[in-house]
Amino acid sequence: MRFGHRDPVPEGLRGAIIALGNFDGFHLGHQRVVAETVEWARAEGRPAIVATFDPHPVRHFAPHVPPFRLTTLDQREELFAGAGADAMMVFDFDDDLAAMPAEAFIGDLLGGPLGVAGVVTGEDFTFGKGRGGNLALLESEGARHGIRARAIGPVLEGKIAVSSSRIRDALKAGDCETATQLMTRPFAVRGIVQHGDKRGREIGYPTANIDLGPYLRPRYGIYAVTGRILDTGETLRGAANLGIRPTFDPPKELLEPYFFDFDGDLYGREIEVALHHFLRPEAKFASLAELINQMGEDCARAGELLG
Repeated sequence: MRFGHRDPVPEGLRGAIIALGNFDGFHLGHQRVVAETVEWARAEGRPAIVATFDPHPVRHFAPHVPPFRLTTLDQREELFAGAGADAMMVFDFDDDLAAMPAEAFIGDLLGGPLGVAGVVTGEDFTFGKGRGGNLALLESEGARHGIRARAIGPVLEGKIAVSSSRIRDALKAGDCETATQLMTRPFAVRGIVQHGDKRGREIGYPTANIDLGPYLRPRYGIYAVTGRILDTGETLRGAANLGIRPTFDPPKELLEPYFFDFDGDLYGREIEVALHHFLRPEAKFASLAELINQMGEDCARAGELLG
């Protein structure tokens, strides 16, 4: 279940234990926060809610920054539910919310219609106007409204704290394995398959073209991927070009997976493409024959890696 912070509170969700954060990427650290939330809620017979923000506060204050999202709201909703949450609440991050003092955020939002009983955050989480709210304020001000607070410290992987920034850096370097380790699943782009210029079909490698939208741009290149067709759940293996296709004019940024042993129609359907391994950077080929030969090698290598 999903609802916004200005919506009527759904029946049965008052008095919840709530995980408070952004949770983009839903990595090991986020998972620890949500696990604590669900365990606490179950122990007291309360609902467990995971709260997130959309748009991301960075996007609100700096709309010019390049795309950086690791997950969409739909993906987060599924991930939270899979972790045991009863609902996802979305804080609509607009001018009004940005200007709200931290004390009002606690008293009017968390302690108001929601009647939150407890909040779990990361130790470094900040909130409210000018990021004036922190764990100490959440504990002191929350107590005035009957809200208890718990904080989860950093989760370390390789002696370094797990963070969304670390995952983004790995993906921008083409290091899918590190991103997968930190998120416990591969980075995946979800979107509607759109009509392209049919170049792939003409050379024997029909692709399912997806716009990258708000997602972070990983390193441009060729990847071993899997695809999931959302309306059927079917899983496919393949190789994908992520980038601007330098061999063709005009350049156009797309994620273009070619799925092995699939001959169906994907146009207009929603799929999710997971990046498992970076194979090579994008390259401009002198001829279509060279491109086709390289694509054959790429697909063979992707098939080996995917097993």
